[in-house]
Amino acid sequence: MTSTLWLPDLGRSLENLLLHKLRTLLTMLGMIFGVAAVVAMLSIGAGAQQQVMAFIEDLGVRNLIVEARETTEFQAFQKVRQQSPGLTFKDMRAMQATVPGLELITPRKRFIPSQVIPKPQGELPAVYGVEPIYRQIAGLKVGSGRFFTDAEAARAAPICVLGDAARVRLFGLSDPIGRFVKVNGQWYQTIGVAAAQAVAQADVPGLPSQDRNNVVYVPTGATMFRLEDNYSQFRDEIDGVYMRLKPDADVIAAAATVRGILTASHRGVEDYSLVVPAELLAEQQRTKRIFDVVMVALASISLLVGGIGIMNIMLASVLERTREIGVRRAIGARRTDIIRQFVMETTLIAVAGGTLGLLLGASMSRLIASFAGWSTIISSGSLALAFSVSVLIGLVSGVYPAMKASRLDPVEALHYE
Repeated sequence: MTSTLWLPDLGRSLENLLLHKLRTLLTMLGMIFGVAAVVAMLSIGAGAQQQVMAFIEDLGVRNLIVEARETTEFQAFQKVRQQSPGLTFKDMRAMQATVPGLELITPRKRFIPSQVIPKPQGELPAVYGVEPIYRQIAGLKVGSGRFFTDAEAARAAPICVLGDAARVRLFGLSDPIGRFVKVNGQWYQTIGVAAAQAVAQADVPGLPSQDRNNVVYVPTGATMFRLEDNYSQFRDEIDGVYMRLKPDADVIAAAATVRGILTASHRGVEDYSLVVPAELLAEQQRTKRIFDVVMVALASISLLVGGIGIMNIMLASVLERTREIGVRRAIGARRTDIIRQFVMETTLIAVAGGTLGLLLGASMSRLIASFAGWSTIISSGSLALAFSVSVLIGLVSGVYPAMKASRLDPVEALHYE
């Protein structure tokens, strides 16, 4: 029974829309661009947020990272050193003995070279002096070759493991295993290549803005005893400490303990930063939710404008088709029949506009990813949200014109010129 009522109206609505193709297309444009804007903006936001969250997850939600805040200005350095000795092995030993739930801990010594051979294509890689346990704490995976051993680290062996980007910049597509890298006059033999790691497009608070893939890993001693630059006198003894906590450890309590140790040993000087990936991850998740709400609200404005356009066109259509409405009422059509026809027309416009908008939004997202180099993610949730909002606004926009059409007096409508 329902289909017998709806099918004739559906055919009649489709026929009327096709009769005025240009007007129908212009009416749909607001919906098309509104839906496309929602999809494109959500995909850009989702891509950026996923990269940052993947980067933070790679840092380890059970990890704590201490980063030294170093300076190369003599006066600032001298002022800091009057109170604080900087980040030292003594700090690390204090953390090892005091931090509750600590499972693993390792220092890091970062070095920025002035010359690297083979000459890299692009930015010079950073040198990270680390212990073998760093690989486990940082979740570093070896793509080929191997990582250095405790014995090699103890004797400060001149060996290195290349990050994925460093390998490409130094050796291109050729196999670097067994080949040598010269850093500021010191030769290091390549024994392994690290797998690619997640990289954040935006800076993460407290962490150096260094591409983690453009790194050369060497034993800590091989950095401290073999490498030296013009700013060595300004450097802390170590510039990073990485910690992993046990699964049942309280991350917040452990972070508070680390802050207490550093505040005491540095005499209140904040020449370090403590990075708690678990807190950063929670903050990013909150930011993502807020971002999604704001983006949807902004894009919905364009959908609302499209809905107003539909309402305007349908009101004009009511006036244009007054005589047709009068004829239908005269031969027995009820008010609900008139309402159903006009609501169906607006629904068809909204559905068609929403569908074309989804296709345009997906295409825009791909183009942005291709030309701008941004990461974009088109989720089924964003598609469903954009489409459902467009249809809802289309329906709401069609109700008033439909009600106005149904209230026309049949006698007056028949005499309308």
